[in-house]
Amino acid sequence: MNQYARMIIVLMIISIASGAVLALSYEVTNPTIQEQARQKLEQSVLTVIPGATKMEEVQKEDMMIYIGLDDQGNKKGISFKAIGSGFDGPIEIMVGYNPKEGKLLGIEILSMSETPGLGARIKEEAFTKQFKEKSAEDEFTAKEDVQVISGATISSTAVANAIRTSLDKIVKIYPVGGDF
Repeated sequence: MNQYARMIIVLMIISIASGAVLALSYEVTNPTIQEQARQKLEQSVLTVIPGATKMEEVQKEDMMIYIGLDDQGNKKGISFKAIGSGFDGPIEIMVGYNPKEGKLLGIEILSMSETPGLGARIKEEAFTKQFKEKSAEDEFTAKEDVQVISGATISSTAVANAIRTSLDKIVKIYPVGGDF
């Protein structure tokens, strides 16, 4: 056997072994990663729905809706994800909403890749708290009923537009004043 054939065989063995190690590590770590993602999701739902201690997932139309329940099983509100296009990429938001009152309960920015020090300030409480108690009938228009972050108008507008768009879908599923 010549030298080139030996090198090819050795490289094939190394490649197969490396692939097997990667596949095995994925199989071992994937359940833990999935559980951590589920816990993070549940924590964000419980954060945006005050008084909720557990959640139920419900698929309605094309949206996944999370119903927040207290210890006695009473419904405290619903939450849903809203996704908008920010300056540097997608912004994913968890929105808490009370259909009976037609008001937002709160929001939490789940993920974003906005500019540190500018657009990334959308995660700060000073920005997110303005959405609490906001009515489903509000316009969610930047610089009008939504205060924007100076130097981060695109990011602020993206959050407001994402919430408005998703809220329009939710209000069709759960009309204001109705049960959920």
